[in-house]
Amino acid sequence: MPGGDYGEIGASLPAIASLNASYSTSLSFPSPYILVPPAERRVISDVRRTFCLFVTFDLLFISLLWIIELNISSTIWDNLANEVIHYNFQSSFFDIFLLALFRFLCLQVGYAAFRLRHWWVIAVTTLVTSVFLVVKVIESSLLSQNAFGYVLPITSFVVAWLETWFLDFKVLTQEAEDERAYLAAVNAACERAPMIYPRATSDGQFYSPPESVAGSEEDLDEEGLGRSAVTAQEKEYVRQGREAMSVVEQILTQEENWKFEKNNEMGDSVYTLEIPFHGKTFILKAFMQCPPELVYQEVILQPEKMVLWNKTVSFCQILQRVDDNTMVSYDGSSGAAGGVVSARDFVNVRRVERKRDCYMSAGMATVHDAKPPCGRFVRGENGPGGFVVLKSTNNPSICTFIWVLNTDLKGRLPRYLIHQSLAATMFEFMSHLRQRMSDLRPSLRSHHHHV
Repeated sequence: MPGGDYGEIGASLPAIASLNASYSTSLSFPSPYILVPPAERRVISDVRRTFCLFVTFDLLFISLLWIIELNISSTIWDNLANEVIHYNFQSSFFDIFLLALFRFLCLQVGYAAFRLRHWWVIAVTTLVTSVFLVVKVIESSLLSQNAFGYVLPITSFVVAWLETWFLDFKVLTQEAEDERAYLAAVNAACERAPMIYPRATSDGQFYSPPESVAGSEEDLDEEGLGRSAVTAQEKEYVRQGREAMSVVEQILTQEENWKFEKNNEMGDSVYTLEIPFHGKTFILKAFMQCPPELVYQEVILQPEKMVLWNKTVSFCQILQRVDDNTMVSYDGSSGAAGGVVSARDFVNVRRVERKRDCYMSAGMATVHDAKPPCGRFVRGENGPGGFVVLKSTNNPSICTFIWVLNTDLKGRLPRYLIHQSLAATMFEFMSHLRQRMSDLRPSLRSHHHHV
């Protein structure tokens, strides 16, 4: 899209230039992040406490081995003076003790005091430990002194890598799961509480009646004009869909907090936002020169047909239509990053709402008996996200398209690679969507002409 055209579109969209202004009147609901949680959270999780104890064990164990080494020959004070006061890189074990102390201080400050949720601190300590020990073994004469010339370097190396494994595979993943469970409990508490403010009603094909007492059994039973949730599993799908919709709505009201990441030549922009309990969420915002109903039809109403034009999706199957607003789908994504990120499959619950000023589809990961995990794909897990097609009050032939994406591709891929892949995938999706709109508009004009 040329720069001049983009400027004209932007000038003709005063009502949708800011998502905050557009949603200030239609989304009046309590924030799920401001409400008092159902139970008090622990300051530090059990798995993180175990990790901190293991880091302390690392220091104490290396210290014990060093003290034993000092007692092998002569007196401990003579050997201590030789290794500390008269330090020699080639013959002293004192630096291995200092290396353990360095790991202890960095990891305890980072993961106990500041309670960081990133791996960069332990990456630094493990890298420094590994490089130092390799150089120490090559350049020193420790191996010719006694058995501790083998024991101390090997023990220090192994323990450092055990700490890395424990943090990455246990602490961070377990805490992420705990946060998701905590958010579910918060949302459950929100649904049990009376609504203070009225939510926007839906109209049209996907009917969502106004709620009186959210979370009540009658509310779930009466949802929709036709199909309605009956079983406990179906009601759980409806609850998950509402939870995803609530989070997406909250994201849209926080546009001023979106962090710009990158844009492309078409004027599309990708932002990120750190969401409590869900982590980094990607947000694509794009202006489109086509009616919002056309995008709504192709992207939201017919997800199973997206594979016909969206090359980033390999398949999409509707497993179950729960009620007029809710469905469960089975989706597959193509590989990304030149094949480094392999194909994934997802089982998602989706909720669709049609409002006066926008169309919305929100969803998140769920489970379904028809599609258990299989060995052919890596089963990914989507956090709350979805599509929003925002109407223009001044021009019915243009719209704003929003894609909120929060996904965990699983596997053991570097986070920076995943994030770069997601931003590129969002831009690629927009190019396919614009091409689809371009292909459909001539046929629509021809249809109207004949009519």
